[in-house]
Amino acid sequence: MSKITDLLIGMEKHKSIFENEIRSLPIPTCSDFGSPEKPEPIEFTATDEKLESKDSAAVKEAFANSFEQEVLKAAGTNKAPLSGKQVAVLFSGGPAAGGHNVVYGLKKILGNSNTLFGVKAGPKGLIQGNLFEITDQNIAPIINTGGFDFLGSDRTKIKTDEQFQSVKNTCVNNKLDAIVVIGGDDSNTNAAILAEYLSKDVKSDGSGVQVIGVPKTIDGDLQIGDILPISFGFDTATKIYAEMVGNILQDTPSSRKYWHFIKVMGRSASHVALEVALQTKPAVTLISEEVAENSISLAQIVDHIANAVVNRSKKGINYGVVLIPEGVIEFIPEMNSLIAELNDKVAEFNSELSVKNNEEKRNFIYTKLTPVHAQLMSSLPDYLEDMLLADRDSHGNLQVSLIPTERMLIDMVTIRIKELDASVPFATLNHFFGYEGRCGAPTLFDAAYCYNLGLTAGSLILAGKTGYMASVADLNGGGQPLGIPLPGLLNIERRQGKDEFVIEKALADTKSPAMKFFTSRRDVWAQEDCFASPGPRQLWGPASRQIPMTVALNRNYNSLDFNIGK
Repeated sequence: MSKITDLLIGMEKHKSIFENEIRSLPIPTCSDFGSPEKPEPIEFTATDEKLESKDSAAVKEAFANSFEQEVLKAAGTNKAPLSGKQVAVLFSGGPAAGGHNVVYGLKKILGNSNTLFGVKAGPKGLIQGNLFEITDQNIAPIINTGGFDFLGSDRTKIKTDEQFQSVKNTCVNNKLDAIVVIGGDDSNTNAAILAEYLSKDVKSDGSGVQVIGVPKTIDGDLQIGDILPISFGFDTATKIYAEMVGNILQDTPSSRKYWHFIKVMGRSASHVALEVALQTKPAVTLISEEVAENSISLAQIVDHIANAVVNRSKKGINYGVVLIPEGVIEFIPEMNSLIAELNDKVAEFNSELSVKNNEEKRNFIYTKLTPVHAQLMSSLPDYLEDMLLADRDSHGNLQVSLIPTERMLIDMVTIRIKELDASVPFATLNHFFGYEGRCGAPTLFDAAYCYNLGLTAGSLILAGKTGYMASVADLNGGGQPLGIPLPGLLNIERRQGKDEFVIEKALADTKSPAMKFFTSRRDVWAQEDCFASPGPRQLWGPASRQIPMTVALNRNYNSLDFNIGK
């Protein structure tokens, strides 16, 4: 073989020029941990900040062994960290960039005096006892790389007596002293419940197993003001989406003939859409929370987009981009009401529906819905009706990622434009940016954030803490490691007919500084081309230290630079 073929073969299995380079990049480290090359565990002290939910009294009763309200902050080097600890770490839920660096941070801070195990395939692997010891040799290839492939993940919820007993058996069989759960709001809810369940009488000496959570979700809906500015993975995902949206925005005045309808991830909240809009300045952006708050109907949304198209056309601009949050359909009042009734009816008549074709399903369900919902459903395109009747997820909810909202809006806006001005040209293309953003190599921010989250989680374990979520705050002031009490975040929510303790999703605040800035500029963006292309993610270079714009605005930072470790 030639020299070039040898080179190309050598680049297989995650050994591209880029991947080899990023593994050697220095990672900014909070000064509390001392030397970046040899970080030391930190001690914690209580702050004056206490967490309180509307259901704190009920939570305190149910979580008697692990209930805490006070947020913890770093209090210098831990002079007597616990040693001989057997710690297991797992990923839970969908992937997010930076997860491997959490594991790296854990391994680094636990050092040679403790043992770190990886749990394969997430919570299911914890139930099955599928563990392996993580070595320095395992860690070296995954530093600064994307994805969750080192451990794998799944969406199993640990909630039955049998599952809890299996987890307990895993702890006993592997002599575990602590578990680190890396996941979103549901996963950290599970971590809180596990912390309570494993708080005592697990090991032979009658002691318990510690549980620490780490905040992950590209949707950005796990936020708690200044103490948890953002979850990891959000920055990388939004920069990936913003690059692609920016590329399309640059194409629109080049081809001069297409309106692109782009759906981006964010079922329960519009943080992703808002961040991408701030970075790229498209002509139209929908914000789900604003739709719900102002009771904006589907017809009003269609009118809003159609009028933007017509008004730009009058200026000779027959192109543009419409940015759509994945879950907006559930925030439209009449659609939300329809979907809620459909969820009940699909569950009630599942056996009857399962043997019918799509047309038969539609005709059958019309007879089971209230007249107003039957009329609304029948007015929708057939393909949308079919998706509304598709199989539900494990919670009994509609899988909105499968709903072609962007296609529905194109069809409805096309009709409305013909009514407003039939002479307006309206050629369209539609896109859904979802999985593209979850497993990319982390931005410098996510790489640093995750590494420091791992150092914080490990320090909480070595300080003997349980039932906390690791966090790093003060992102533009050097970084401040925190421990957030998980029970303090819990509320009672009705799910599948019964009350459950959950961490509420953080929705985009329509009164936040980020939203106020967005609303002050969107009319200008709609009227003329103001778009910007943020370009690719940078791990070095002029934009490498840029944090999410929504975080900078909402936390009142004075720049877009994070300075962890500066």
